[in-house]
Amino acid sequence: MKLVKKHIERDRSGYLVLYPEQLEDMWHVYNLISVGDQLKATTIRRVHTESSTGSVDSQRVRTTLTITVENIDFDSQAGILRIKGRNIVENRYVKLNAYHTIDLELNRNFTLIKREWDIISLERVEEACDITKQADVAAVVLQEGLANLCLVTQNMTIVRQRIEQAIPRKRKGSVTNHEKGLQKFYEQVMQAIIRHVNFDIVKVIILASPGFTKDQLFEYIYAEAVKNDDKILLENKSKFMLIHCSSGHKHALQEVLQDPVVQNQLADTKYAQEMTTLDKFFKMLNDDPDRAFYGWNHVSKAEERAAVGTLMLSDELFRSADIQTRRKYIRLVENVRSHGGKVLVFSSLHVSGEQLNQLGGVASILNFPLPDIEDEDEEEGDGGGDDNNAQEVNAD
Repeated sequence: MKLVKKHIERDRSGYLVLYPEQLEDMWHVYNLISVGDQLKATTIRRVHTESSTGSVDSQRVRTTLTITVENIDFDSQAGILRIKGRNIVENRYVKLNAYHTIDLELNRNFTLIKREWDIISLERVEEACDITKQADVAAVVLQEGLANLCLVTQNMTIVRQRIEQAIPRKRKGSVTNHEKGLQKFYEQVMQAIIRHVNFDIVKVIILASPGFTKDQLFEYIYAEAVKNDDKILLENKSKFMLIHCSSGHKHALQEVLQDPVVQNQLADTKYAQEMTTLDKFFKMLNDDPDRAFYGWNHVSKAEERAAVGTLMLSDELFRSADIQTRRKYIRLVENVRSHGGKVLVFSSLHVSGEQLNQLGGVASILNFPLPDIEDEDEEEGDGGGDDNNAQEVNAD
C-alpha cells in the first residue's frame, strides 16, 4: 500500500489518502476503517433518467462520493471490502443523506477521515506501507487424495485452493490404478502451485504431509519440471521445504508453522514471532502461572503494577464499534510501552490470532510473578467464574 498524502492535526483528527495495491492491503484497510469515519472514494452508481417522452433510461456512472461509515463488510477470500453509509457531500447523482455502498478497489486512491487517528491505526498504516514486511509463505498440507494450498502473509492465512481426488485402493497383484490416481492428484497440486504462488514474492514453499506423500509430490514436481524445462520451478527448487504433519486438513498448518525448522527459516516474519510468543505464553501458563495472565481484568491489573513484559492483543479489539472499548485498549498499549514492555497485535486471520481470541483477545507474559491478582478476584467475589479471566487453558 502507498501513503499518498497525510494530514493530521494536533488533536489527532485528520485524513490519509491511501492507494491499496494487493489483497493484503484490503485487510489493513478493513482494520483501519471504523463506524463513524468518513470515506471519500470513486464508486459506481446506477442512475435512472427520464426523457421528455416519459421513457426511463438506466445507466451506470462512475462518481466520487463521501460517506459516513455505518457498516463494513470484508470477504477475506475474494479480497472485497464493502463500506456502507450515508452520502454527506452533495453530488450530481446521489442525494444528500442517501445510502450508498462503496466497493473499495485495488489501484485506486481513497481518502479516510477520522476524528482521532490513534497509535495502533498509524502503526498499521506504517506496516502496510513498508514493503520489507511483505515476507510471504506458501504451504501445501496434504495426504493422499486431499490437499490444501495456503498463502500465509504477515496478516492473513488464505486457502487458495482445496484439491480432492479419489485415489483407487491398491489391489492384490496390481497397483496400476492406485498409481494413476496418485499421478493425477500430484498433477493437480502442481498446477495449483504454478497458478497461485508468486515465486518473486514467496520466501519459502512448504510441502507437509503424513508419511512420504510430500516426498513423492516433490519428486513428481521436479521430474515434470525437468521434462518440460520449466525454468520457474527449476530456479526456485531451493525454496521448497518438506515437513511432517498429521493430515492434509487446514488445521495441520498450525503444527507445520510451529516446527522449529520452519520457524528458523521464517524467523524475521511477524507471524513467526506471534507463534513463538504464544507458545511461550502457554508454557508459562503451565510452568509459572503467576507470570501468565489473560483477559482484561487480570492483564490491566498487571499493567497497573508495571509488570507486563509482553502484551498480546487481537486486532479484533481495535475493530470494536464501541469507541470507549477501543480507547481503553489503546491506553493499555501506550502504558505497557511506557514501562518498556513489548506489544504484539495478532491477526485474527491467523491460527495464532484465533487462539488468542479464545482467551478474550488479550494476554500477557509478566516480568515478575503476581500471585495476588487471583487472590484479589476471590476477595472481590469473582471466584474465577469469569471465562475471560479463568486461568486454566488447554494449550491445544
